[in-house]
Amino acid sequence: MNLLVADAPDSEIQPGSQVGLRYREGCQPVRLGAHARIRSGTIIYCDVVAGDHLQTGHHVLIRGDTRLGDHVTIGTNVVIEGQVTIGSFVKIEAGCFIPTHCRIGNRVFFGPNVTVTNDRFPLRRRDEYRPQGCTVEDNVTVGGGVVLCPGVTLGAGSFVAAGAVVTKDVPAGSLAIGVPARIAPLPDTLREPNMALSWRKYLQDPGG
Repeated sequence: MNLLVADAPDSEIQPGSQVGLRYREGCQPVRLGAHARIRSGTIIYCDVVAGDHLQTGHHVLIRGDTRLGDHVTIGTNVVIEGQVTIGSFVKIEAGCFIPTHCRIGNRVFFGPNVTVTNDRFPLRRRDEYRPQGCTVEDNVTVGGGVVLCPGVTLGAGSFVAAGAVVTKDVPAGSLAIGVPARIAPLPDTLREPNMALSWRKYLQDPGG
């Protein structure tokens, strides 16, 4: 059952998707901006708010209390566990897992199969349990197969190389590489802000 607020003009919700899954009493309908493309197999819970130009691949799951900015692309088989904030101009490639309590900024790229965790001691030390999601600041690139451990912050403009396991904060404008990740200088060739070809007509300021 689709439970959209407003008309979501020029949007396509393909058959076999579910937008507005009720998961608790009193939950609010999904709010989509204009020009959304929701592909078959996608499930979006109530209490999700998205800006314009949201695109999902097939079999995406977005749970409640997620906030998405404009021009967010979420690839096939991505799971976003709710209570997550994602900025504008963000690309999340296929197979990523994003748990609760994560905050992702603007102009961020996640390569395929990035795994974020938010529990330091899974099913141990339950009396101390507090979910700790990641913080990803603006203009961060995260390569394919990266693991982000609970509570880490990726500073603005940083770059995490494919396959890295990030156990500590990554300073702004630096490179994280290896297992466990070590910090290295970011090459000058990677210091430009993230820019997808499809974003150029919307982002007039190349450094904004």
